[in-house]
Amino acid sequence: MLIYILLVLLFATVIRSAFGFGEALVAVPMLGLAIPLATAAPLAVAMSVTVAIVILLQDWRKMHIRSAGILLAASLAGIPLGLLLLTHGNQLVIRVLLALIIILFAILGLTGWRPATLHRDKPLWITTCGFIAGILGGAYGLNGPPLVIYGAMRQWSAQQFRATLQGYFLPASFLGLGGYFAAGLWTPEVTRLYFISLPVVIPAVFVGRAINRRFQGDRFYRYVYATLLVVGCIFLAQALVKTA
Repeated sequence: MLIYILLVLLFATVIRSAFGFGEALVAVPMLGLAIPLATAAPLAVAMSVTVAIVILLQDWRKMHIRSAGILLAASLAGIPLGLLLLTHGNQLVIRVLLALIIILFAILGLTGWRPATLHRDKPLWITTCGFIAGILGGAYGLNGPPLVIYGAMRQWSAQQFRATLQGYFLPASFLGLGGYFAAGLWTPEVTRLYFISLPVVIPAVFVGRAINRRFQGDRFYRYVYATLLVVGCIFLAQALVKTA
C-alpha cells in the first residue's frame, strides 16, 4: 500500500510541477483507493503546500505577484457561492455540465482556438476568472480551469504560468490546511505519510520543473489543454459514478 501511495504522489507532483495545476483530481481519488478520503484529502493539500513552496523558491522571479493576488482575492469571494452549490444544487446536473464545459474548452484549445489576448491585467477578466475559480474550488476543489483561461489570455510563458499559479495556490492551500486542522482531520497517520512521502515528492518537483522548462510558446498550452481534457473526463466519470 505504501508503495502505491508514493507512486500516486510522485505522479501527481510531476503533473503539478510541470503544468502548475491538476494534481488534486489525480491524487485524491487515487489515494482514496488505498486510504480513507479523510486521510487522503489533508495529505494531498499538505503536499500541495509543499510543492508550491518549493516551486516559488525555485522561480519566484517568474511570478506575476499582482495577478496572483487579485485572482486569490476574487476566489475568496466566490467560495461561499461554491459551498452553496455543493449543498443545495443538483449535483448530477452541475457536475456533468461543468465537466462538459471543461472538455469542450480543452478540445477547442487543442484545435487551435485561442481566447482574447490581454497584454495587462484587466479588472473585469481577472476578477471574473478568479471569482469562478473560487466557486469551482469551494464546490469541487476544481480551481484550475478558469486560471488556465486567464493565463492563456495573458499569454504567460510556461515558467510564468507555473510560478504565478503557485502564488495563488499556496495561500489557498494554507487556508484549506487550516480547515483540516480545525476539523480534527490532521491525524498522526497523515503526519506519518507526509514525512515518508517527502523524499519522493521533492525530487518530483525538480522533474516537473525540467519538463516545464522545455515547453515553449503555444506548445505549452497545447499540453495544458490536453491536461484539462483529462481533468474534465475524470471529473465527468466521478460525477457519473457518485450519482449512479
